[in-house]
Amino acid sequence: MTGRPPANDLAELKQFVVAQATSQGITPDRYGVVLDGVVDDGDGGPGSWVRRWTEAGDRLEREGRLLEAGRYYTMARFPYPSGSARREAEERARDVFARWAADFPGIERIEVPTPAGPVAAWAGGLSAEQPRPLLLMSGGIISLKEQWAPVLLQLAEFGLAGVVTEMPGVGENPLPYDLTAPALLPAVLDAVADRADTARTYALALSFSGNLALHAALGDPRIRGVVGAGLPVHDFFTDRAWHATVPRVTVDTLAHLARTDAGSVFDALAPLALDPDRLSAVDVPVALVASARDEIIPPSDTDRLRRSLRSLRLRVHDDVHGSPRFFPQTRLWTLLTVLRMSGGPLDRRLALGAELRALDRR
Repeated sequence: MTGRPPANDLAELKQFVVAQATSQGITPDRYGVVLDGVVDDGDGGPGSWVRRWTEAGDRLEREGRLLEAGRYYTMARFPYPSGSARREAEERARDVFARWAADFPGIERIEVPTPAGPVAAWAGGLSAEQPRPLLLMSGGIISLKEQWAPVLLQLAEFGLAGVVTEMPGVGENPLPYDLTAPALLPAVLDAVADRADTARTYALALSFSGNLALHAALGDPRIRGVVGAGLPVHDFFTDRAWHATVPRVTVDTLAHLARTDAGSVFDALAPLALDPDRLSAVDVPVALVASARDEIIPPSDTDRLRRSLRSLRLRVHDDVHGSPRFFPQTRLWTLLTVLRMSGGPLDRRLALGAELRALDRR
C-alpha cells in the first residue's frame, strides 16, 4: 500500500474496541483515558488512535509489565494493520508477548505448514509421552493469537493440551479468508498429531472463526465439539439488506482479510454460508454464546442454528456483539462447556459451575 492509509470512522473504532479491551482486562477507566485523547485516525501522528494506544503500551513496557503492554499495542493495531504505525504496533505486540512467554516453558511457538506458507501459533501442554485431548482456540477477524495465548498456562489442570492460532489474514497467518480457510484447522491438527490426542479435539472458536470450525467439523472427524460466540452462519454472508447495516469497520476488515474491496467482499465470502442441509450434517455438539443486540451477526443466524443443528447448547446475553458486559460469564461458560464435552476433571467442572452461577446471580 502506498500513500496515506485509509482512516477509520473514529466513532466506530471507539464503539467496537470496547469488547476487545474488556476481553483483555483493560478496565473502562483505563481505556477511557486513552480514548478521550484520540482526535483522529492518522498514521501515528500526535493524538492519533495508534499513537495514544502505543504510548500507553510504552509506559507499561518500561515498567516491565510486558503482557499488559502487549494488550495496548494490540489495541493500537485495531482493527487491522492498515498503515506503517499499526504494523509496527502489531509487531511490538508479538515481541513483548514472546519476551513474556520466554519465562514459561509450558508455552511454545510452533509453525503449521500450509500451501501459502507457515502459519505461526502458540501451543501448550504438548507431549509425545502423554498426549492430551486438544483444545484448538482462535479469535475473530481482529484478534491476534497473543491475546488468548496466556490461557495455555491453565490447560494442564483441565487435562488438555492447547493451540492458539489466528484467522486467515490476521497477524502471522498468510492464508486468505475465503472458502479454503477452513482447511487451516485440520492442518493445525496434523502439525501437533505426534504430541496431542488430536482424535479428541475441541474447537473454541470465537466470532468468524466459529464459522470456519463448523466447516472443518463437517470434514474432519477429529473435531469432537465446537464452542463459539457470535458466529456468522448463513444470512450474514447472503442477506443484502443486512449487509447495508454492517458497520464500516467490520466490512473494511473483512475486505482486508479476503484481499478484496469493500464493495465486493460479501460476494467473495458468500461461499462460506452454511445452508440447513450442511448444518444438519454437523454431528458433533455445538455450544454458542449469542448477543441479543448484536450489530454484526443477524439474529436469523442464531435461529438457523436452533432449527438445523442436531445438538446445540445456547446462552444468550442482552448485549451488543461480543457481549462486553458479560465477558466474565462468557469466559467461564465457554471453558466449562469445553470441559463438559471433553469429560474434563469433575472437580474443576463443579468449581467453574459454582463460579458461573455466582456471577449470574449478581
